[in-house]
Amino acid sequence: MAVTKVSSTLSFIARNPSTGGQETATGRWTPNTDLYVTDAGLVIKVELAGMKSDSLEISVEGQRLRINGERQDGCRAANCNFLIMEISYGPFEALLDLPPGYDLATAKAIYVNGFLRIDVPPAQASNHKPSKGSHSQKSDRA
Repeated sequence: MAVTKVSSTLSFIARNPSTGGQETATGRWTPNTDLYVTDAGLVIKVELAGMKSDSLEISVEGQRLRINGERQDGCRAANCNFLIMEISYGPFEALLDLPPGYDLATAKAIYVNGFLRIDVPPAQASNHKPSKGSHSQKSDRA
């Protein structure tokens, strides 16, 4: 199964040749993303230079991983005329539909030097079934 990168806005991502950046019709941009498989599992690497980790939000919906946030432009002069503008600022969102066989519930994320890395291990097959009457339930009894 192929891994696909999708847009939740139902609009096409257009690349403006004069700026080089990717922007959607809603003003959101999509960060550069690598997704590859190693012996340890799936690795997702997202380029987010200039961002603070507390500006990032990661959520899981089934086998879909959503990464969003906002990159602020805090170092630009108030009155400036760009000759080249290739860095995207403002809100962003990356949606990744991951192939089956990976356990997003046990994924680990780290943000270092402008890169968000998410390691997703393979799903472990359950080899044992609980026997009848061995269900563990919390009791409300005191």
